Parts: sequence; C-alpha cells; structure tokens
Amino acid sequence: MRADAQRNRDRLLEIAVHAFSHDGPDVTLESIAADAGVGIGTLYRHFPTREALIEAAYRNQLARLCAGVPELLQTTPADVALRTWMDRFIDYLATKHGMAEALRTVIASGGNPFAQSRERLLEAIDSLLKAGAAQGKLRGDIDAADVMFGMSGISLVAGAPEQRDQAGRLLDLLLDGLRYRPSEADTLGAEKGSRDETHGQRDGAAFARPLAPRRAQRAGSLPRPRAGPRGGGPGVQL
Repeated sequence: MRADAQRNRDRLLEIAVHAFSHDGPDVTLESIAADAGVGIGTLYRHFPTREALIEAAYRNQLARLCAGVPELLQTTPADVALRTWMDRFIDYLATKHGMAEALRTVIASGGNPFAQSRERLLEAIDSLLKAGAAQGKLRGDIDAADVMFGMSGISLVAGAPEQRDQAGRLLDLLLDGLRYRPSEADTLGAEKGSRDETHGQRDGAAFARPLAPRRAQRAGSLPRPRAGPRGGGPGVQL
C-alpha cells in the first residue's frame, strides 16, 4: 500500500472510532469520509461495507494497544511500563464500550470482531509481567488473565471519563499488589545470616590476636634470681 493510501486508511479508522463511539452505529459514512478529508469513494475502496469499517476500526484500536508494549519496555522500567499500559487498556475498553452497538451490528451480520482479542491481550500482559519479574520489579507467580480481569473490573466500576481519577487510584492499588517483595522467611533468613557472619568475624578476630605480648607479660612477672652472697659465691639456681 502506498504511503498516501496508508495515511488515508489510518485517518479513516481514527475518525470512525470517534464517530461510532459518540454517534452510534447509524452515523453516515459520508460524514466519516468528510471528517477524514477523503472522498466517499476512497472510504469504500478501503472498507466495502459499514460493518467492515466498524470491525477494522475496533481491531485497529486493539492492535495499537498491543503493539505499544515493546516500546514501553524499551523506554521505561517494567513496572512503570505496565502501569502506563493499564491506562491505555482502560481507554481501549472505554472505546470498546462506546462502540458496543456498532459492534453488535457486525456480529449480527455474521462477523466476529473479537476473534483472537483475548489471546493478543494476554500475550501483551504476559510480556510486561515477565519483564517485570526479570527486573525484580514484579512477582513471578502472576497469571496474565488475573491481571486482565482485574483491570476489566476496574473499568466496569470506574470506566466513565469523569471517573478517571478513581480508576487511576484503583490501578495503582492493583499494581502495588503485583510488586515483588521478599517473603518474611527470606527476610528473617537474611537477617540471621548477617548476624552469624558478624559473630563469626568477631570470634575470628579474638582468635587472631597475637599472643606474644601476653607471654612477654608473663615472662616479666617471674621473680628475678637473687644475687649470691658477697664474695662471688653461687646464688639461687632457677
């Protein structure tokens, strides 16, 4: 596809997401084409039917969400990357919710816009979790599906635009539960090992003290032999 054709297609998908989310499934295709700055013929060349445009718009949002993981991991620590991606996931679900009626028309026509959506999302989350575990930032026993369900639950109770602050706080709590922390047993074992090492160093230092001064002290405390009687006679023999 030529670069200009790709730009037109991307622009159409961007406008379509906004239109179907805010105006519903009955928004005219002519208005979408006009807002994208292209003719209706260009729209139909890329998307022969309304349902094809709706499905492509939804799938494009999913692809952008998942494709952003490698760049996040290259530019930020894994726990920060995951938290940033969580915000994007909430945005994705809000778009999906806004397009719900439009997506139902796709399903009614025999399409399946959600094919492989779960697998792609789990793969993206798993990449973030594995990177976090490798960096010592996140626990290594986390199931990607549990994280996805947790974020989905947050979206259900705080997914409205006016609830984004609350959603952010809930995501912070979720991430905090995913962070790696040494277990109590590991901490106690490390402290005991440190104490044993310290005691060993002290004991070794005690055994390593030189004995010569003590011996010299003992030798200096012995009584000196008394001089013999005048006249050079023999003294006391030690």
